[in-house]
Amino acid sequence: MAIIDTMRRDIGRLRPPGWATFGRWLKRHMPTGLFTRSVLIVIIPMLLLQTVVAAVFMERHWRLVTERLSQAVTRDIAAIIEIIRIYPPASGDYSEIIRIARDKLSLTLLVEPGGQLPPPRSKPFFSILDDFLADQINQQIRLPFWIDTVGDSRLVEIRIQLDDKVLRFFTVRNQTYASNTHIFLVWMFGTSLLLIGISILFLRGQIRPILALANAAENFGKGQRMQDPFVPRGADEIRRAGIAFIQMRERIERQMEQRTAMLTGISHDLRTILTRFKLQLALARDNPDLAGMSADVDDMQSMLEGYLAFARGEAEEDFGELRLSELLEKIVMDFALHGKTMTYSIDGEDLLSVRPNAFMRLVGNLAANSQRYASHLHVDARHSAKWLTLVFDDDGPGIPEQSREDVFKPFFRLDEARNLNASGTGLGLAIVRDIARGHGGNVTLSDSPRGGLRAVVRVPA
Repeated sequence: MAIIDTMRRDIGRLRPPGWATFGRWLKRHMPTGLFTRSVLIVIIPMLLLQTVVAAVFMERHWRLVTERLSQAVTRDIAAIIEIIRIYPPASGDYSEIIRIARDKLSLTLLVEPGGQLPPPRSKPFFSILDDFLADQINQQIRLPFWIDTVGDSRLVEIRIQLDDKVLRFFTVRNQTYASNTHIFLVWMFGTSLLLIGISILFLRGQIRPILALANAAENFGKGQRMQDPFVPRGADEIRRAGIAFIQMRERIERQMEQRTAMLTGISHDLRTILTRFKLQLALARDNPDLAGMSADVDDMQSMLEGYLAFARGEAEEDFGELRLSELLEKIVMDFALHGKTMTYSIDGEDLLSVRPNAFMRLVGNLAANSQRYASHLHVDARHSAKWLTLVFDDDGPGIPEQSREDVFKPFFRLDEARNLNASGTGLGLAIVRDIARGHGGNVTLSDSPRGGLRAVVRVPA
């Protein structure tokens, strides 16, 4: 292991310092979606391949073909010039030579006695044809010349100064220049676009099952029921992941059903016993010696209801609509009945899509804690497009920082010396976090600017 660590350090020293910066920049700017990354994996190698093929083709094939075509045309022009030099027409009639050039060499020849070459033209930006023609004329003819490759898009004009006359040669551009190269490029890039389109269709078909699996897991984590049942699709690995998720979900649901059924049975048995106790106490009527027993029976019933509510977790409730303002108004009235004050503010949509009973229990438990230990509570609600955030600020004694996670544990109580009626069963905050996580969110505690405790509930909207 020491040798491996030493090698890693050596490799890190050899790596240029700019690579780390480039890697961080690339990570920040690279897309995070699986579909986009998959498309890039297909497109980038294809673009690199097309670039290399195009560069090689342009450098080798296109330049080579253009050079050979220019060489052949220049050779024909040189042959015509040699004929004129060796066999000059006695009467100055060049018609026969013009005919031979037209019929045998596909060259149009005009002879201008006493003509002069025009001034040189500026070289075109893309001057591969001019370069090759000029090189070939200098090698084969070695006479003053003038070239026009842009005056007529279909023709190329070459003028040669021969003694006291100028020979004007016109030839079709295809004879001097590989002008059909764009067809290769069109076919290459057109085929690439077609293949990329087909790849995107296949990738969408492969990504869709992954998105369905992610949505099913997210909905199950939030406790929401999907309208359409999740069915594993796609490649074998994705199907295996989907089947594993379905089996995990069935095991969890089965465990929850067994726990709920067991607690329902226990509650039925205990409620029967408690009913008997209450009946016996009622028959005993006003007996001072039984007052403590009657209070214990009430405490047992309260504990039993709290335990069942925590174990049940309101998981069987469907999502519905709830108006937050109506819920908070009820809590304001309850605070007023106990001689305490509560205020609230709502920023955003008032209508919520939650499990109504469970969410009312969540807000009620947090408000009850503040009502028990504080004199004033303010609730700040912010409902955005993605999240619902509730901030509870009170002026009570708060909770020590080292105990803020422990209070979410079932049956944990800060003051063990308090009696049951004063401090409850220790399940209030546990139920709050259970409900929040059942909605796909969470609850956190911190110090409040009012001097007490701040509880922040954040759930998906």
